[in-house]
Amino acid sequence: MSYLLDTNVISETIKNKPSKNLYKWLEKIPEENLFISVLTLGEIRRGVELLDNIKKKSALIVWLEKDLRNRFGDRILKIDNIIADRWGYLCAYSAKTLPVIDSLIAATALTYNLKLVTRNTKDFLQIQDLELINPF
Repeated sequence: MSYLLDTNVISETIKNKPSKNLYKWLEKIPEENLFISVLTLGEIRRGVELLDNIKKKSALIVWLEKDLRNRFGDRILKIDNIIADRWGYLCAYSAKTLPVIDSLIAATALTYNLKLVTRNTKDFLQIQDLELINPF
C-alpha cells in the first residue's frame, strides 16, 4: 500500500512539537511507499518565503532543497497530462468548487492509486473514490 502525503503532513514533521500519532503512523510505513506532490514543494516554498525570521527562513530553505527533495527524489510526483485530465473531470463534476491545489493533489492520488494522508480530510470528502487517512 502506498500513500500521498499532503503538505500539512510534511509541515507537521518539522514543527517543534509534532504530532506523536503522526510519527507513530509514519514509522510503520516503509519510506519507499511514501510520495509527495510537486505542489507540496511549491506550497512549502511559498510558506518559507513569507517568513520574516531570516534565520528560520534560511534553515527551512536548506531543509527544503537538500533534505526534503533528496529524501523523496523520484517519489516527488509531477503534474502531467493524465493528472490534468483527472483534475478537470473532478472539478467539472464536483457539487462544490474545489480548491485548485487540493484538487490537483487529489487527482494525483487517484491517478497513482495512492491513499491521501492529510489532517484536513473534510477538504477532500466530496471527491469520490479518494481514500483518506488522518493519522493525527
